[in-house]
Amino acid sequence: MPNSELMPIGVFAQRTGLTSSALRFYADSGLLPPAEVDPVSGYRYYGAHQRVRATVLRQLREIAMPLAAVEAVLDAGAVEAARLLDEHVAKIVGDAAAALQKAAVIKSALGNVPGLPIAALKGPVLADAVEQVLTATAQESGMPVLSGLRIEVSHEAVALTATDRYRLSTRTLVPMQPPGQTWAGTVNGDDLRAAVAEIRRSALVRLEAVPHGIWLRVAERQDRHCRLLSEEFPDYRLMLGSLGEVTARATVSKDLLLRALEEHPGERIALHVTDHGVNVRSADAEQPGIPLPATSTGSALQLWFELTTLYPAVSTAIGSDVMFDLRGNDQPVTIRSADRGDLTTLAMPIKSDHCA
Repeated sequence: MPNSELMPIGVFAQRTGLTSSALRFYADSGLLPPAEVDPVSGYRYYGAHQRVRATVLRQLREIAMPLAAVEAVLDAGAVEAARLLDEHVAKIVGDAAAALQKAAVIKSALGNVPGLPIAALKGPVLADAVEQVLTATAQESGMPVLSGLRIEVSHEAVALTATDRYRLSTRTLVPMQPPGQTWAGTVNGDDLRAAVAEIRRSALVRLEAVPHGIWLRVAERQDRHCRLLSEEFPDYRLMLGSLGEVTARATVSKDLLLRALEEHPGERIALHVTDHGVNVRSADAEQPGIPLPATSTGSALQLWFELTTLYPAVSTAIGSDVMFDLRGNDQPVTIRSADRGDLTTLAMPIKSDHCA
């Protein structure tokens, strides 16, 4: 290579963001050997063609990738390199989540405060309720509380609630015995998801409050700790209390409606409710709707929904038939089982002009 195309180690370091000592280390490890080494002085020189490899190497080390994995990425094709990157990041995320969980357990133990028993529930029932209600959570930057599940314990029942601001799901459970006191807290949704399998296999789960979290105590299995979120949960009771009067109601087969939503080509869905049934339509006027038999009362309405809002609200409903309580085309719709009311979901429609 002509000397004019070579750079001394100091210049190459400035252009790649690596230090001279790091370049020497990567040269000695075989990851980035210099293009030439002066046999007399021992000075190392690098070529312009090595800048890309050096820059990627620096970026990989900045995300704490081990040297062996760095070498594999640098020498792999684009598809394999992307897979190795995803694998590394997933491990980092998993390790961080495990560290957070362990830290929360340690914090709870540091105070040496005994747990406060708050409720005892059937494990399979609690697991189903957690999975159903958590579908209404959201991972939103700046609002971590939307990823959590609100647990409220009264003297008669345990209520689970979640909202992503477009949906709100709430389910009320009857404890094995009346709780001795009231309690409320917002529990980390990811921790609960990780605990669901263990909960489902336990006949009885005892909820125990501790500083910064709750324990899910299970017999002959590993107890699970879930962190509490400190942010204030949205005032969903104010929203429930301000709901308008129901002007129409429709009851439709859950399976038929889900099938229609799955077969529908659009991301936005219109439900046209009349006394003849429910028609699932798209924004494209040329696309035929999907008529569904339904029992309807009240005035005819057409409401638009995002598929990502409507589908989970319907899929988590309990029972074979789903009931829609309608208040107008711009008002929240209540979606629940036609014969069991312990899971209720509110879904916000969108304006029809959003579908243009």
